[in-house]
Amino acid sequence: MVLHMVLVILSLLPLLEAQNPEHANITGTAITNDTLIWLSGKWFYIGSALRNLEFKQAVQKIQAEYFYFTPNLTDNTILLQEYQTSEDRCVFNSTKLGVQRENGTLSKFEGAVEHVAHLKVFMKHRGFMLAFALEDKKNLGLSFYANKTDIAPELLEEFLEAVRSLGMDESEIIYTDWKKDVCSQQQKQREPERKKTEEGP
Repeated sequence: MVLHMVLVILSLLPLLEAQNPEHANITGTAITNDTLIWLSGKWFYIGSALRNLEFKQAVQKIQAEYFYFTPNLTDNTILLQEYQTSEDRCVFNSTKLGVQRENGTLSKFEGAVEHVAHLKVFMKHRGFMLAFALEDKKNLGLSFYANKTDIAPELLEEFLEAVRSLGMDESEIIYTDWKKDVCSQQQKQREPERKKTEEGP
């Protein structure tokens, strides 16, 4: 079964409520219309720091990934359309994510179970993180995204600082390699389909 990075991140573990003050720089920011509009568009998955061994091994198979967020401000959802290169193969996937504005979280349902991740945005440098299982030291993790593959040093430092604040080491980070992307051509072929989905019937 091919893993889709964003879905994997959101499906890892139900997020425990992060009451720990040391997580304040990662959690607790409400999501507004401005946040959702800012999130709209194309994003690149840069890397993850994961403690859960099973998911860490799964993420290592992901060579590159980019995706499109299309927020719906009315029903508090985000249409996710992603292109993932895994084991030299491109896979396209589309799904919807839920938005919990007050909690500053994104979620997806898997059957009757809702899985949640905290959203942390870096508007100045055009990047964001998803944080999950913050109170579970054996399974906590962060994933990191940017609007381009050539990220600003300041943005990378924000991610590294967050990793360190969780007691993780930089050596635990697994990065993607944009040079191994094989999805670009497929994305061009699907562009009319993607736009039709965004515009609706």
